[in-house]
Amino acid sequence: MALNRWTRRGMLGGLASTLALPALGKTKKAKAAAPVVDPTAGKAEDWVTRANLTGVSGFCVAEVATGRVLESFNAGAQVPPASVAKTITSLYALERLGADAVFNTQVLATGPVNGGRLDGDLILSGGGDPTLDTDKLGDMVAALARTGLRQVSGRFLVYAGALPAFERITDEQPIQVGYDPGLSGLSLNFNRVNFEWTKGGATMQMNARGERYVPVVKGITMGAADREGPLFTYSGGDAERWTVARGALARAGSRWLPVRQVAGYVAEVFATLSTAQGIVLPKAQMIAALPSGAQPLLTWPSAHLDGILREMLKWSTNITAETMGLASSGQPNLRASAAAMQTWAHETLGLSAQFVDHSGLGAASRVTPEGMMRAIMAGEKRASGAGLRAILKEVGVQGADGKLVKGGATRVHAKSGTLNFVSGLVGFIEPASGRDLAFAIFSADPARRAAVPVAEREDPPGEHGWVGRARGMQRGLLSRWAAIV
Repeated sequence: MALNRWTRRGMLGGLASTLALPALGKTKKAKAAAPVVDPTAGKAEDWVTRANLTGVSGFCVAEVATGRVLESFNAGAQVPPASVAKTITSLYALERLGADAVFNTQVLATGPVNGGRLDGDLILSGGGDPTLDTDKLGDMVAALARTGLRQVSGRFLVYAGALPAFERITDEQPIQVGYDPGLSGLSLNFNRVNFEWTKGGATMQMNARGERYVPVVKGITMGAADREGPLFTYSGGDAERWTVARGALARAGSRWLPVRQVAGYVAEVFATLSTAQGIVLPKAQMIAALPSGAQPLLTWPSAHLDGILREMLKWSTNITAETMGLASSGQPNLRASAAAMQTWAHETLGLSAQFVDHSGLGAASRVTPEGMMRAIMAGEKRASGAGLRAILKEVGVQGADGKLVKGGATRVHAKSGTLNFVSGLVGFIEPASGRDLAFAIFSADPARRAAVPVAEREDPPGEHGWVGRARGMQRGLLSRWAAIV
């Protein structure tokens, strides 16, 4: 059947649904160019006034060398950090684990391999690699097949206890969003499964699509239902079962959905890939501890931590942040782990904050603009955090024509964050003068966000305009600060 190709944005972005919906037949009008404003004119808070946002907005900018604040407004406002929290998680992981840390996925055996037969148990063991995807897992199985293994006399065991397991990061998000999946010591495809369908839903499939391997997933099912809404329903238990409103399948398409029971998903995909390579495995069994004496047949390392964090900060993958935070704290659950990072940030970076997770997806977390600005300055001055600026994403500075410019005389390295009616940006400005600045800008309307029903938070009315104006304010302030130093 004709199915859409997997794309990196679809894999990592996770924000936009590709579900086909009825066409509305609207004609788009050309937008008038926004007037260009001299960024140095007036006061910095004039940008807040122009944005005309509900809720509260605040910012703070200071010299890195001296810590002297140049401009600030509502710098002590308590706001949700959203994905800006990942900067603190990065500093935490770099100090606790080290930039060269790797996370190994292993295949172990409890007996010898003779004539292609393992006389013992085969064990798939996760070491907390959040970046393992289907292509890497397929290559791992292919390498296992090259050892000559074809049959297992004992059991196929799966160990995912290197990290705590949970079914979702927060219950504040719609059930279908791919950026709110479950977690275990084994991860795959950022803990998402690909739902693909042909026109009208005539054929539907759940798979773990990669670029080179497309294993079908049977342990997670999808059914089409004749209903107006909701768009999706989900039930767990012994298996993961989804339904989708049939009317949303008018055109062929695909969408990544969150996986809740992650270890079982990874085990199934591993077994399917093994069958394709001629390795026959029995049904998977989960274990809480590795058997003593098990020996590795194959070890598959992740990239180094600093590379993992660079990708996380670029694509803002929530499950990577949660995995790295949990690996750093060693705590038994997400709330305890977030609390441990909160204590560390206070004692080490001087940051007074409240964290309920490591990704910023939970809206109950709170920071202040000045607190975040000073925290990244303090973190960068520590030996472990000296590379923070290098792993932050470069963002553009608005030029005189109102367009964004990257790679110019002024460089900005920053992390953005977005929730419903929350937008933030934190980072460093490197102007041609060499007078480095650190900044934090936040806008938030928690009351307006809370008023949106959970099922509607994927795309609530008014959010695009609100976030767009918040980002316009951020661009204006960055241009101002780049020009005045």
